[in-house]
Amino acid sequence: MINFRLIRHLWMFLAVAEEEHFGRAAERLNMSQPPLTEHIKQLEQALGMVLFERSRRGTKLTAAGYSILPAVRKFVEQMQRLQTTVQEIAAGHSGILHIGAITVALLEVVPPLIEHIHRHYPTLTVRVREIDSGDAEPLLQAGDIDLAFARLEIPWDSTIRLHTLRREPLAVVLPKSHPFAERESIDLKDLACEGFVMFERAVSPDSFDALLAACQRAGFVPNILHEVRSIALQVAFAGCEQGVALVPVSSERYLPDNAVLRPLNDDIQITSVTLAWHEGQHDPLLENVLDLVRGYFGGVA
Repeated sequence: MINFRLIRHLWMFLAVAEEEHFGRAAERLNMSQPPLTEHIKQLEQALGMVLFERSRRGTKLTAAGYSILPAVRKFVEQMQRLQTTVQEIAAGHSGILHIGAITVALLEVVPPLIEHIHRHYPTLTVRVREIDSGDAEPLLQAGDIDLAFARLEIPWDSTIRLHTLRREPLAVVLPKSHPFAERESIDLKDLACEGFVMFERAVSPDSFDALLAACQRAGFVPNILHEVRSIALQVAFAGCEQGVALVPVSSERYLPDNAVLRPLNDDIQITSVTLAWHEGQHDPLLENVLDLVRGYFGGVA
């Protein structure tokens, strides 16, 4: 049996935890403060622990409160998704497809795919969120997204399936003032003494490791001066003379006037976009949509 009172209490707990003030939390919940205080006391009694420390300066979580906060936040997010799904179905929509995608996929891959999906499932709601490549598999495993478009090479779990959609030659971005800027192409080994602008490994672990391995095969370990969160920022930092950046050749579209992109002679290919999904879906509608998407990208098995 669903304990709706507990659900309501957890919702209130999260509001107080985030606002760090009972008055502001009550206003956010559209209720007065005394009932909110009483509900939190009831929750503390039910759990057998004190969740908040109250003082004139505000309200802080106790150690016990901090320990349950991540699980409560996750639970509330899931309840909000459930509420949205019920509302969509009640409004006559057949279901919801959740897509997570990195920036380049949001710009180039996802829009035509959504058009294709809606031609076959006009009442399906498609919800899109930006993700980092490193978040794709955990989000798929948790069921927070149904499809991911990211830079992935090898799945860490056998239930995650991957299909590479795009691989590109690796290139280097240099400031225009760099001595190599006049060359038509560059050997990777010639960059051994350079400082590099890389994206953070957490953003895309597979791509980061692939670039590191390419440099090691060329005989050096890159001296990383800056770690940023996107290819566009890599290009921007290189243009500001903060190092050189190894990027897919299509990154030329991000080039500012103060930078140049030169292909590498090493013929190194890097994955730009991979389609990923969790195997063994139990929702018939979702299984059909996944079949449609896989077929759209060339009959993926």
